[in-house]
Amino acid sequence: MSGVVVVGGTSGIGRAFARVRAERGDEVVITGRDAHRTDAAAEEIGARGLALDLARPKGIAEALSGVGTVDHLVIAGISRDENRVASYDIDAALHLVTLKLVGYTAVVHALWSRLHDDSAIVLFGGQAKERPYPGATTVATVNAGVGGLMRTLAVELAPIRVNAIHPGVVGDSPYWRDKPQEVLAGLRARTPTGRLATMADVVDAVDFLLRNGSVNAVELNVDGGWLLG
Repeated sequence: MSGVVVVGGTSGIGRAFARVRAERGDEVVITGRDAHRTDAAAEEIGARGLALDLARPKGIAEALSGVGTVDHLVIAGISRDENRVASYDIDAALHLVTLKLVGYTAVVHALWSRLHDDSAIVLFGGQAKERPYPGATTVATVNAGVGGLMRTLAVELAPIRVNAIHPGVVGDSPYWRDKPQEVLAGLRARTPTGRLATMADVVDAVDFLLRNGSVNAVELNVDGGWLLG
């Protein structure tokens, strides 16, 4: 039985991963911004819930103070952001940069004394870093920053392993599944496998990064080759 912490585990891929690990019998802690929603998700999954806001990093250590030994740490918290240079929203940019870079690091800082030599960490980025789109000014930047954060953590925390995962379009995720069918069909047509990644695919990839003891400082794309399209 492992001690698993999933930051951003109340919805989407984070929740799906937390459910899988809880069903295996692991001791799972999930976090979310809203205490009521987090507690409800934790009860449904069979986990423990903690309220934590990555965009308020000064409160992270206190929020995680009751967590015990951590074998596997997954930081999956994200925030959708639409920001363009022509109409640059500085507050929105600061929120996302704080959440995904400062907040991620603050989580590791808060838990490092409860990690051990065989612990493993997975950070969530995204493919906007490789294929930006109008409005991805901040998203593309912070997702690229996740790679740099992963590498420095792998050096600083060695022998603890740190990897990053960059999902492409996840067709059955809450964000994508209700998109117009013609949009999804177009994305599938540009993907060499002819199918979009699924949440189960990403969950399996995260699990692989956590359990394979020789995979370290790797940025894993889970996109069916979409970047080749």
